[in-house]
Order: sequence, then C-alpha cells, then structure tokens
Amino acid sequence: MASSPTQHSIRIVQLSDCHLFKHTDGKLLGLNTENSLKEVMELIEAEQPSMELILATGDLSQDGTSESYARFHQHMARFACPVYWLPGNHDLTDIMSNHQVAERMSPCVIDHGGWHIIMLDSTIRGKVPGNFTDSELAFLDRSLQAAAGKHVLVALHHQPVPVGSAWLDQQIVGNASAFFKVVDRYPQVKAIIWGHVHQVFETVRNGVKLMSVPSTCVQFKPQSKDFAVDSESPGYRWLDLFADGRIATGVSRVTGVEFVVDYSVKGY
Repeated sequence: MASSPTQHSIRIVQLSDCHLFKHTDGKLLGLNTENSLKEVMELIEAEQPSMELILATGDLSQDGTSESYARFHQHMARFACPVYWLPGNHDLTDIMSNHQVAERMSPCVIDHGGWHIIMLDSTIRGKVPGNFTDSELAFLDRSLQAAAGKHVLVALHHQPVPVGSAWLDQQIVGNASAFFKVVDRYPQVKAIIWGHVHQVFETVRNGVKLMSVPSTCVQFKPQSKDFAVDSESPGYRWLDLFADGRIATGVSRVTGVEFVVDYSVKGY
C-alpha cells in the first residue's frame, strides 16, 4: 500500500515499460498491455491523490507508432499533475515527441521545490542495450553544476548497474563508468531510477539510492540467467522527496492480473 505524502515532501510517481501497440488488442508475451496499463492507472488514481509529478521512464510503446503514443498521452490526461517522458529502446523519439511538449521530454531538468530531477536519454537508436552519447553526459554535467544547493534525482531507461539477471545485464548502459564518473563528482545526487528490467531492484552506491520499477505490463523474473517471466503483477513506484534530501519510496501493484505466457514470442 502506498504511504501518505508528508507536509515536507514532494510525491512523485514513476511508471515504465508500458509497451503499448498501435491497436488496443496488442499483446506482449500474451498480456494485453492496454488493459494492464488501464489497471495501473486506476490504482495510481486511487492511491495518489496528492502526487505532483509523473515520470514515465521509457518503452511507452512497443511498436513506436503514433497511435500508441497518442493513447499513452490520453491515459496521462486523467491526472492534473505534469508528466515527463524519456525514451526506451522500443521508442522512436521523433514520433514520441509529437505527443509531448519538448520541455517535458529528455534531456530535460525539472526544478521542483528543493530538488532537480534530471531526465536522460540512454538509448541507441535501433539497438536494445543502453549507452550515453558524449552530448548527453555533457548535459548531465552542466545540469549538476547548475543544481548547486539542490538535491538531485536522475532518471534514465537502462540500468546503470547489473541487476543480477544475466540476460538483462547484457543490455546495461555500456559506458556506465563514464556516467558514474560524472555523478560521483556531485554529492547532491541522492537517487538514480530507471525502467527496462521489468522488475524491482534496489541498492545503494556511494550513498546514492539506485532503483528500478515494475513494468505496467509483463514482469521479468529476478536473478534469472536466461529470459524468464515472473508471476508478479504490473505496478508502479512512488517516491517522496524530502527537503533535507531524504527519500522514501515503495512499489504498489495491481491484483488479479493473470495471463498465459506466449513463449513462442522471441525476445520482447
């Protein structure tokens, strides 16, 4: 159950890996992704009346179609708070950008209260693994310099550290060491969040919280050597960002989502 936001915190919701299709009957590995997203949206609406921001951390579409992004935008329109998007490896940024204002798409910085939230693009067009361009790392460095006196949350799509699933960890940010070389120079960075792995992973590195989020559709089994689907239900992550730099967070999931996994589908 999601906790109640406090007087001195900013409540944020992170959702990811919706994998919507051009048509509403599209299925990923046997699960209708439109229906599962609707259920997660209803859960967020019920649990998060005081959220101030939504961060959508990639793979919003499975097929990169304009129709899938238009429907995602329609789903988000039910909420009064701003929604910020960044792309995943399935997304097509040029088409994606037709459905979201430029100021709310990565790379961008959200200045909210005593916090800066930096949204980054870790994708390589046409490829599954992640990597940062030199310009993206330069943007991160400039943004962190400008965040003096603020606490910082960084969001991307791909995992910057191994999550323990061997097949997924082949898709890690390829130049994660360069990414952390920048991050490590700025003690105001308090957390890094991402999607892509369709599972919950949490650790701490140099005092910085590192966290992934469930997919709003199919979940992947943690600690799996080879591709494996988990029985956990779709969900989202909430975060409370406090004025003193502390972060409280948790994951909330829908109930009763059942489907027969279609293992004839190769990859995702």
